[in-house]
Amino acid sequence: MDLAYYADLAVRLVNTEAPLRGGDTLTSVDAVRELLGPGTHAASRAVEADVPRLRTVRTRMRGVFEAADEGDEVRAVDLLNALMLEFPVSPQISGHDTLDGETGRPDWHMHLADQAANATAGYSATACMGLAFQLTTLGVDRLGVCEAAPCRNAYVDTSTNRSRRYCSDRCATRANVAAYRARKRLESERSGRSGRTQDAAQEATPANDR
Repeated sequence: MDLAYYADLAVRLVNTEAPLRGGDTLTSVDAVRELLGPGTHAASRAVEADVPRLRTVRTRMRGVFEAADEGDEVRAVDLLNALMLEFPVSPQISGHDTLDGETGRPDWHMHLADQAANATAGYSATACMGLAFQLTTLGVDRLGVCEAAPCRNAYVDTSTNRSRRYCSDRCATRANVAAYRARKRLESERSGRSGRTQDAAQEATPANDR
């Protein structure tokens, strides 16, 4: 079982909201099913009540990423521990509907939260476990929030040199272009001020001293 994969569930949930843009895609049962995975057992269990449930978990999970991004490791861990206490995993070995092509025997594998009370609980338990695995394996500082305002998407930094600052290449490019334009504006303003200063100095110099 690749627990690191499940951290992406936490990222996907948090990023259904764009708080600085006022955007939210988690607005219906269909959106919940899309998040859970169309056609999955979890999606088939989704009901209207899972919309507000998942939104509440989303807010708390964003808090984990924001605390980590701000360098408050203890708070990030405390927030994630609180979520894991509320949404514990219930691991089970499963081989349903999957057979090994050569032997015809069940392809046994682990499920983390099949016995959860509802779709939200199952998704949250799995997402929290994946996030906890990444946090303890890579470090709390690997959980981040995109620096390209107004994005604020969450991400897990799996780079080798801990250098990630943006959620995607698109945001990185946009931020670099914005920084380049800002430098050019500053250079232009400085050049303009320098030119005006020189002109003023020449005007203040008596004609017979020129």
